[in-house]
Amino acid sequence: MLQRVNELDRELFLYLNNLGNENWDMFWLLVTDKWTAIPLYLVLLYLLFKKFGWRGFLLTIVVIALLITATDQLGNVFKDGFQRLRPCGQEGVMEYARMVAGYCGKFGYFSAHASNSAGVAIFMGLIFRRNYPFLIWILLFWALLVSYSRIYLGVHYPGDVLTGMVLGGMIGYLFYLLHKYLVKRWRVAVRA
Repeated sequence: MLQRVNELDRELFLYLNNLGNENWDMFWLLVTDKWTAIPLYLVLLYLLFKKFGWRGFLLTIVVIALLITATDQLGNVFKDGFQRLRPCGQEGVMEYARMVAGYCGKFGYFSAHASNSAGVAIFMGLIFRRNYPFLIWILLFWALLVSYSRIYLGVHYPGDVLTGMVLGGMIGYLFYLLHKYLVKRWRVAVRA
């Protein structure tokens, strides 16, 4: 059963990865680059400050830092535990794939990029769901773009990305609940 799932994952990877062409390579390299999202992060930070003031803003920054640390480190635990080779380093796959990224780590299960972006999207989307109900959809679209970029660039299988998004979303939700508890506990004023 697991062997068949891995085989389907490889086939889907090769299909999706080979849809790309050189005209789109730079776009997907920009999407996957963490620095490209800085304007989005700055807007979200501004909205956080506007909603919570200094005290709540600082609390939220700490929770976000813990969220990203949790998703990122869980990804490392899984990578070291499962030791599943990335497609760009696996014989029988790398010969047929488009390797766009200029690097290829050793293990890839699961994608920390997908986990981090999905976790932040769920966390922030839930925080702002009353003020900006459409924001969660924008953030989830951004997370999907980041996640797909990992397949396009040749560094993750679809299963790596899907697992990362699901676990990241779950962790993002748990940290949202933690944040909600801390905001009440510390009596942080929430502005409409």
